Amino acid sequence: MNKLSDISYVKAVLQKHGFTFSKSLGQNFLVNPTVCPRMAQMCGASEKVGVIEIGPGAGVLTCELAKIAWKVVAVELDKRLLPVLDETLSDFDNIKVINADAIKLDFKQLIKEEFNSGEVVICANLPYYITSPVIMRLLEERLPINSLTVMVQKEAADRICAKPGTRESGAISAAVHYYSTPEMLFKVSAGSFIPAPKVDSAVIKLNILTEPPVSVTDEKMFFKVVKSSFLQRRKTLSNSLSSGMSISKQAVNEILIRAEIKQNARAEELSMEQFARISNIFSEINKKEKPD
Repeated sequence: MNKLSDISYVKAVLQKHGFTFSKSLGQNFLVNPTVCPRMAQMCGASEKVGVIEIGPGAGVLTCELAKIAWKVVAVELDKRLLPVLDETLSDFDNIKVINADAIKLDFKQLIKEEFNSGEVVICANLPYYITSPVIMRLLEERLPINSLTVMVQKEAADRICAKPGTRESGAISAAVHYYSTPEMLFKVSAGSFIPAPKVDSAVIKLNILTEPPVSVTDEKMFFKVVKSSFLQRRKTLSNSLSSGMSISKQAVNEILIRAEIKQNARAEELSMEQFARISNIFSEINKKEKPD
């Protein structure tokens, strides 16, 4: 029997090393013995595909990943967990633990050095407070990875996976769909963690696209338009864009007419293609306004 499937063993090891959970780091360790094997199986790891794990905690998921993947590199920010992981993962010789901050780490260099440009997937149980920044950073850097499988707060999972043009969608939905095809894998109860958070979680998988689903003239403009569109969700798209893009409402309405979008539309009603049309018009206007 795998020792890490026994929660009392995990708690004993943490206690042995004097470890206490940090609220500032958003530490909730995944310990459910049924969730971790399932997450490892569905993330895309195999004998030919390596894994970068972000936030191994006590190593319960790390252990399951190591059973499947040819190599696992676990990135842990908290130095206090290094001796814990040395003990809990001592049975494996295909795991490397790196003490680093996922927000600052050079993942491209890590992949090159540790996986020799082989196939890689990322798997993570992310603290709620860094969910969006980490996901967007990993996507924006266009890393040579097949997919990104993450455990996040259920509400965040719903928003991330929501298809643009639906009521649940937001700026993060459009951004994620630009880089990947997201899918909801399964829900995870709060009791699957120690300490138990106040909300349930969900595991989502972002399958990385080789090309964006829409053609945009300027990516920075596209994301600026998307972000501005959702600044004031209760207001119409024209009001939000006027405020976010710092132009008159009349100018916005003229752009919406050109983009064949109704003036009383709201951001959550727009498809990726419609966001692309708006941003491309903004890019065209900016280019005309700039002196040669």
